[in-house]
Amino acid sequence: MPNKPLILITNDDGFEARGLEALVEAAKDFGEIVVITPDGHRSGMGHAITMNVPLRVKLYKTENGIKYYRSNGTSVDCVKLGQRVVLGNRKIDLLLSGINHGSNSSVSIIYSGTMAAAIEASFEGIPAIGFSLLDYSSKADFSVAVNYTRKIIEKVLQNGLPKHICLNVNIPKLPFEEIKGIRITRQTLGYWQEDLEEHTDPFGGKYYWLAGFLVNLEQEATDTCEWALHNGYVAVTPVHFDMTSHQTINKLKHWEND
Repeated sequence: MPNKPLILITNDDGFEARGLEALVEAAKDFGEIVVITPDGHRSGMGHAITMNVPLRVKLYKTENGIKYYRSNGTSVDCVKLGQRVVLGNRKIDLLLSGINHGSNSSVSIIYSGTMAAAIEASFEGIPAIGFSLLDYSSKADFSVAVNYTRKIIEKVLQNGLPKHICLNVNIPKLPFEEIKGIRITRQTLGYWQEDLEEHTDPFGGKYYWLAGFLVNLEQEATDTCEWALHNGYVAVTPVHFDMTSHQTINKLKHWEND
């Protein structure tokens, strides 16, 4: 497929995740597909990279012309391995990550390995999309997600994205007929209200399990990802990696002369 786009697919749920299968199904007709994923769950690892052990990547199957690799690294490592090792510095036309089991809206993007892969690709000017379905079940139904994933892939391939911008796409857990469409949104201001639940193991030792829920600080705002998802829309949020608070620079300028 020399004239078709080269599409690299990864995730943070591992090579056996049903969301990965759904993403390949959604993308397969758009170009040459190469899949490189972690060899197990790497959820919640954010933009972690592997530096304390050797990185490995292995081809484990070829199916319908698609090569599938797995790595002992993180989702970000998979992007690096894909670009510099597996594909030999071939130009990647699109990076797809997901489809994640569970939401990556609001502040969850900071923790998300799914979105970290997309952001990593955007560092080097590769158009990238992270997809998430608001269903944490390992048996989640991805049929609706596949439909909207196809639509968004097509739009990005046709229209491109601004350099160093990627998309955070979150899809509500709803029947197709109840989804109202796609909404372009901004990231919701919020935080995780967390609790470390204490338990005791069989040997009497204490251990802790992280639990919590998202606190939405903008309940009335109608332009956010959380509003869109709670009102039946697929939320598409453009994301960049510049974490500078530009509006604060002038407020602090006087420090230079104090």
